[in-house]
Amino acid sequence: MRAMVVRRYGPPEVFELRTLPDAQPAPGQVLIRVHFVGVNFADILARMGLYGGTPKAPFVPGLEVAGLVEAVGPGLDPQAPSLRRGDRVAALTKFKGYAELVAVPAQQVFRVPDEVPLDHAAAMPVNYLTAYHSMFQMGNLQPGDRILIHAAAGGVGMAAVQLARARKLIIFGTAGSSKQDYLRQSGVHYPIDYSKEDFVEVVRRVAPDGIELAFDAVGGDYFKRSQRCLGPGGRLVVYGFSAAVGPDGKRSLWRIARALLQTRLYHPLPMIDRNLAVIGVHLGRMQGREALLKKEMDEIFGMYRAGEVKPVVGKIFPLEKAADAHRFIHARQNIGKVLLSIS
Repeated sequence: MRAMVVRRYGPPEVFELRTLPDAQPAPGQVLIRVHFVGVNFADILARMGLYGGTPKAPFVPGLEVAGLVEAVGPGLDPQAPSLRRGDRVAALTKFKGYAELVAVPAQQVFRVPDEVPLDHAAAMPVNYLTAYHSMFQMGNLQPGDRILIHAAAGGVGMAAVQLARARKLIIFGTAGSSKQDYLRQSGVHYPIDYSKEDFVEVVRRVAPDGIELAFDAVGGDYFKRSQRCLGPGGRLVVYGFSAAVGPDGKRSLWRIARALLQTRLYHPLPMIDRNLAVIGVHLGRMQGREALLKKEMDEIFGMYRAGEVKPVVGKIFPLEKAADAHRFIHARQNIGKVLLSIS
């Protein structure tokens, strides 16, 4: 099988197309013939050696795929979906997704409804589950609540915008100057150009009492500034650390150190005083909670069928152009999801 391999940690140039032995399903696993791969910012961090749990190089990255069941291993968990060859599925892969074949534990595989094309299915597990789990399971948002979404034009950000719109939330969203019109068209009530405006001032001007939730994958000084947007009972949801990554895709210890030094450390006593919650979300560390993720994914597919959410696929690259896909994201050019296709 063909696969894109990260030879060593580093910039996009470390990718190499290799022919590897075909993946085989172990007991309890499903073998998927991949049609589309979701490209996530976590893949970029993994390529640079900055993502928790990344295998030692060389390795095949990739955290989500969509395709067809190729084979089913023996001894499937009775709680796993009943699957057979040819079924349309999406999956959370925990690496190894940038390949023609990938073997995945059955509990991490989701049957894709007929109404959902496979490119959209590949764009949903990481982005929509991260947003849904953060906002409604951990964040307990209710209709009329206010949410600040950073990087609102990105993959997770756009998923969060659509979910917030469907649940009738008031939406503040940050993005660069070129993406402001798109945010307005997507239903963001208060688009914020982070290059020209202080998002804290905008949020506090509209909501002097503070908002209910800030959704932040940037890190650095964004964490403490996002916290200043919250009112009593507010939740800061943290799911990434893009401040540590520059546009050139190269690993910079100086940039990482600066982002870490700018990150606020939280002591529980001031949090008590302010009725504040800080919540971390990492889909890759949900062992034992697969049934919850499946329930959430079923609800997201239901929202798709109802026309409430629809992935925005910004660009599709062939598998062998994975380095170009990463450069595209490094340059902050993407609106919505970036995918790899496998013919």
